[in-house]
Parts: sequence; structure tokens; C-alpha cells
Amino acid sequence: MLLLQAAVLVCVVGLGFALLSVQLRNLEEQRFEERALNTARVVAAQPGLAAAVLAGNSPEVQRLALAAQRAARALFVVVTDRRGIRLAHPNPAEIGQPVSTSPEAALRGREVTNIERGTLGLSARGKVPLRDGGGRIVGEVSVGFDANEINSSAWRLLGVTAGFLGVALALGLAATLWLTRIQKRRTFGLEPDDVAELVREREAVLFGVSDAVIAVDPDGIVTSANGEAERLLGMPVPVGARLAELVIPEPVRRALDAAPGQRAIGAFGDRVLVASRRPVDHGGRPLGSVITVFDRTEIEQLTDELDAVRLMSEALRAQRHEFANRLHTVHGLLMTGEPAEAIEYVDALLDAPDVSIADDTGAIASSTIRAFLAGKTAEAAELGVRLAVSDTSWVPQKLLAPVEVITVLGNLVNNAVEAAHGSVVRPAEVVIDLLCDGDDLVVSVANTGAGIATDELATVFAAGVSKYGPDRGLGLAIVRSVTDSLGGSVEVTNPGGDGRMTVFVARLPHTLRSEPSGVEGAVR
Repeated sequence: MLLLQAAVLVCVVGLGFALLSVQLRNLEEQRFEERALNTARVVAAQPGLAAAVLAGNSPEVQRLALAAQRAARALFVVVTDRRGIRLAHPNPAEIGQPVSTSPEAALRGREVTNIERGTLGLSARGKVPLRDGGGRIVGEVSVGFDANEINSSAWRLLGVTAGFLGVALALGLAATLWLTRIQKRRTFGLEPDDVAELVREREAVLFGVSDAVIAVDPDGIVTSANGEAERLLGMPVPVGARLAELVIPEPVRRALDAAPGQRAIGAFGDRVLVASRRPVDHGGRPLGSVITVFDRTEIEQLTDELDAVRLMSEALRAQRHEFANRLHTVHGLLMTGEPAEAIEYVDALLDAPDVSIADDTGAIASSTIRAFLAGKTAEAAELGVRLAVSDTSWVPQKLLAPVEVITVLGNLVNNAVEAAHGSVVRPAEVVIDLLCDGDDLVVSVANTGAGIATDELATVFAAGVSKYGPDRGLGLAIVRSVTDSLGGSVEVTNPGGDGRMTVFVARLPHTLRSEPSGVEGAVR
């Protein structure tokens, strides 16, 4: 590129110099022709010259012509009569001879300028008519300047011009080299082909990944953003805008302020977003940052479902071991000949609390909810928390949105069990109330925790807000996001504390089937 720019610059300067040389040559010729014409006018205006020509006084005419020639430093001053016969000439031998070039135009009253070759060589000439006092043409005055003077003057001008253009060319080449070095430094030494390849790779990477990618310069100005960024953020991310001034989701804003590489997690609408920022530098020079955002909503939903399955499996495994122990006990009593003891033991088992998934618990038609509650009951019992479903629960319809319902119910129950377990109130209890309202499901979860302070109520559903430590505070934020996506609501109906239970109530519209399943009974 440098060689190409230098070659173009040299060609442009060379072409300009050639054109300027022609123009300067023409200008010098015109200047000498004008000089010859003006000198001829001055000579023709000398007093007594016209009278001497009329009288044929050649010596007087010669004297006047030579004096004018010396004064003007001309090649020649020639004066003729009406017939074109020389009366004055630098070479006395030419006096009395006709002029070598045609005098017709001047003798007819016209002034003439040209470059012609005569007896004294090539010269720039000016010819004017010689008039007497009455204005009558009596002869011709011709003045010439040596063409070599034109060449010498033109070469002097061309030398000055060449020097100026040489300096300009040197400055242009230096500026080209300087600009090339700046370009090299800004492109990190990459050639144009390398830059083009990087652009192609950048476009392929940016728009080929499933994560949102936003690049900003050191001043926080957006330099590029892919289509996934606009989709996840729900807003355009224009190049040239300051990212901090846009209405960006809270996880992205926290990622901008967080340490490089630290993840910021939060709910945005019906999504759970994870954002992180990584600085970019080259050779120790900061180039900006790249913010990546990916959607963890499906992962959270799958995690909730797997938690429900895991809890149910653990409950079933615990029941299997317990059931085997009970059978061994009954078998031992019978083998030792203690049937009365065996009967007493079985009676005690029938009155014992059970957390199994009963087939006759028909107040809740959804087996998904029943399985989840059974697993959660066993898990809560291990923590010393009694989890119970209220006797007033009644949901005779199956679920239309099991993932959303379990997500809301699971996070509310997890939050309640953790609060009850960490409280000093004993016995620790969590009470769940499930009711149908048409095809809406109303979920109420109460716990005997320490309660929620008044100043904490406004931020209890905010992402990342938790009193249990960092990287917490997503559960209730997810509940708020899911309920909002369903067009429902969630609120704290009783903050608890002072012996009262903390109560969360969520309404999930259109999550139940319209036809009841015809189930009856109640859930303990």
C-alpha cells in the first residue's frame, strides 16, 4: 500500500510538473512577445523617427534604432519604409535590403506578435506601424528578443517550480509514510487482506453464536452487537450509542460495574439472563470490553423439574428402606412367636404419619403436584420442618402448564422451608394451600420463619436480593418473572414475625384444564 501510494503521488506530481512546464513555456513566450510589442510601440513613438524615415535619412534612423535596442537589451530593432526596405538594422550590411519577414500586416495598420526566424535567428517579435504626425503610415518598426532568453527564463522558472514540487513530493511521501504507520498501528500490523479476513470471521462469529454479544470501546460506546443481543435485551442496540445510557436489563448493568469475568444473574421479563464482561487489550493497550449475555431460563426450568424428580426419588427410596425395615420387624415378631406384639406394631404403623404419594388423595388431581409435594415433604422432614397441605386445598383439574406451576410452587416452597429451618420458632412449619378459581390456580405458602422487615418488602422479588449470602436471591425473582409471563401476580400478603406466619400468594391464570377430573378426598 505504501509503494502504491508513493507511485501514485510521484505520477501525479510528475504529470503536474509536465503540464506546468508547458504552461510556463507558453507564458514566457507570451511575456517576451508582449515585451517586444511594447518596445516597438515606444520606438515608433520617438520624436523625429517618422520624419527621418520620410526623408530617407538612414543614418539618423539607425542611430535612433540602435539607441533603443541597447536600452531595451533587444536582439534587434529594425525600421523600414513604406516598401519594407530596411533603414535601420543591427547589421549595417542589411540596411537597404527588404526585411526577411513579411511587413504587410504592420504596413496595413495592424500590430503583430509572433515567434519567427529571421536573419538573426529565432526570436520573439513585435511589429507596429510607424505613423507621422498626421497619422499616416510611413513605415514599420520591428523589435525582437532572442529565443534563447525565453528558454533561459523558462528553465529558471522550471527550476524553482521543480524545487517546490520536489519539496511537496517529499512532504507527501513523508505524510504517506506517517499515515501508513498510523494505520499499521491502529490495525496492529495487519495487512488489508488480513483485516478483510478478520471482518468476515467477526461477522461469522457474532451472528453465528446463540449468545448475545456486545462490544464496547474503552469509553463505553457500542462498536458492534449481534442480532441475539437485540432479541434477548428486547431492544435495539445501536452502534455508536453509550451502553450505560440505554435502558438495559439489570444483569447487564451489574456486569458493567462488576469485576471482569464475574457473572451477573437476574430475571428480565420471563427470562433468566446471565451476563459477564471481559476486557480486551492488545500489547497492553486497552481496546474495550465484550459483554456476553445468555438465556438460562430453560436451564432453570429443567433444574426445577429435575429437583422435583430427585425429591420424589429420594422420598420413594427412603420409604422403600423404611417399608423393608417394618417388614423385617413384623417377620421377626412372627418368627419369635409374638403375634400379639406383631399386631400391636402394625396398629402403631397405621396411626403413624405418612408422607407417601397416596392414590386416594383426590383433592389435588395433578400427579405432578402430588409427586412434588411428597418429595418436598420428605426433604423438609430431614431439615426438621413439617410441610403440610391444608385441608381446604382443592384442585380437581389437571395442569395445562406444569413447568410454570412447579417453578412457582417449587421456589415458594424452597424459600419457605429455608426460612422456617433458619428461624428460632419451633416447631418449624410450612403450610401449602392450593385452590382453583375457574382455570386459575391460586398458590398460598406460609412459613414460621423470622418474617420480612418492612423496608425489605419493596425488594423481596428483586433479582440478587437475599439475606442468605451472595449468588442468591433468584428464586423469588423467577417466581415474579413466571407469574408476570402468565399474566398473574405474586405478593406478600403477610410479612410475618412476632409469632405470625409469613404468607406468599401467587395467582397463575389459565394453568388448569376447564373440566374437573372428578376426584374427591383430601390431602394431608
